Amino acid sequence: MRALIQLSLLAILHTQADFANAQDTTFMAKGNPIITHKYTADPAGLVVGEKLYVYAGHDEAPKSKHFYEMHEWLVFSTTDLKTWTEHPVPLSTKDFSWSKGDAWASQVIERDGKFYWYVATEHKDGGKAIGVAVADRPEGPFKDALGKALITNEMTRATAISWDDIDPSVIIDDDGQAYLFWGNTACYYAKLANNMTELAGDIQVINIPKFTEAPWIHKHKGWYYLSYATEFPEKIAYAMSRSIHGPWEFKGVINEIAGNSNTNHQSIVTFKGKDLFIYHNGAINTDGGSYRRSVCIDELKYNKDGSIKRVVMTSEGINSH
Repeated sequence: MRALIQLSLLAILHTQADFANAQDTTFMAKGNPIITHKYTADPAGLVVGEKLYVYAGHDEAPKSKHFYEMHEWLVFSTTDLKTWTEHPVPLSTKDFSWSKGDAWASQVIERDGKFYWYVATEHKDGGKAIGVAVADRPEGPFKDALGKALITNEMTRATAISWDDIDPSVIIDDDGQAYLFWGNTACYYAKLANNMTELAGDIQVINIPKFTEAPWIHKHKGWYYLSYATEFPEKIAYAMSRSIHGPWEFKGVINEIAGNSNTNHQSIVTFKGKDLFIYHNGAINTDGGSYRRSVCIDELKYNKDGSIKRVVMTSEGINSH
């Protein structure tokens, strides 16, 4: 037992040393996709002060493989949407002892000076699960905050599939209450405790039309917006409500099928006066596609009544607007 503990400590120290010795790298975005040296997917934006952070999964499937291969999550930051910094890999599936693999969609949120990263991964006991990691800085390194999954397949019964517990999205409401949204074919949500690592209420199911996956929750001028991927291949649709508990009014599609990618996964944030729609497509020539995706950013705009205008996907990107 002592030998195992010593080996575990050595592994942790070695990982921390590798992270400390890794270097940031910078690159210029030349339109969309904004990241072209790696395949990236399922982007989630977070604004911290004067910086926008984009967290993404890393598509690593070879061209011959026709399914997802994702082992780690990446983080990039920018102050101007032109010059970007890639930070050392802050989190991988190996950081969760209970994970079998699959670095699927995720989101980071800040509370009381700490950063909580909610991720979807494959549980060793079967089925997709949601874990949470924590760090003192937005670029990490992150560590498993619980030593176990926050959400497992046994906790949700609205659908019989084993992959309904994916795509976590978190919001802290104006009254300080945090909520976790997630799901595939069924859209779930629940209150989070103040420690951000426990549920503080029952899991609820939201009834919205043609929900596939990728819920993202945000608030703008008194309205709550629940955007999500619909049907397959996926478009992005959304619903609006005056309450985070609903009822939700379906408003339609805001983003079309993302080129040659079957999936479409969005996040919506406000950064330096612009509302950003951050998503992925399969646009990197010539090997991009459904399993080798690429993060893009375009502008999101609202109508006077609070509804969202159709998002136009561009090759020029956000700086062309």
